[in-house]
Amino acid sequence: MRRIIASAFISLDGVIQGPGGPNEDPTGGFTEGGWVFKLWDDGLDAMMGPFFDRDYDLLLGRRTHDIFAAYWPFAAGEEAAMGEAFTKSNKYVLTRGSPDLGWANSHALGSIEEVAKLKRGDGPDLIIQGSSGIYAALIGAGLIDRLTLMTFPITLGAGKRLFGEDTPVGLLKLVEHTITPKGTIVATYEPGGDLPPFPAEAPQPSTSAREAERQRRMAEGSW
Repeated sequence: MRRIIASAFISLDGVIQGPGGPNEDPTGGFTEGGWVFKLWDDGLDAMMGPFFDRDYDLLLGRRTHDIFAAYWPFAAGEEAAMGEAFTKSNKYVLTRGSPDLGWANSHALGSIEEVAKLKRGDGPDLIIQGSSGIYAALIGAGLIDRLTLMTFPITLGAGKRLFGEDTPVGLLKLVEHTITPKGTIVATYEPGGDLPPFPAEAPQPSTSAREAERQRRMAEGSW
């Protein structure tokens, strides 16, 4: 069985949008594209190298595939080798529609069930890069085995978030972590099971009349 290994660049306020360049994803009026390179350092180089120094296939959302397909096949200079590696790898695209997947070795997956079937088969690990729209469903289905978040010490305000309201409740277990010279926290998590119940030894809810009134106003929507 394959593993699904995810990684994402993320701001302190949870934004994942447009990390790679000013024109990568300006949708919604996002103006801070390329923000990771304002704080890039040798520590991130050291982390990213081993991440892709293995056999892998890519698992991507449709928009991230569009971004990659418009950039990596045409990369030159120091990035040419990565472009060639991405082009040669199988790229599985989770999509509801029928997008143009003309980039070599790209394959459409129409459902989470198809992702689960792919994971059960033979082949190298599946790596997710970016693709914010697919995390909630994959986590909900228990399909992500490792998640590396590179949290940059910046806030971006508006922008697409990594985790939406559909993300299920659950624990993650921290298995590795480091801090780069410019303060980016690189933390790797694995699934940690269900959230435990509220502990009996924790402070219990108030039984005061004022708290009862607050609860009443919350219930009626006037709080």
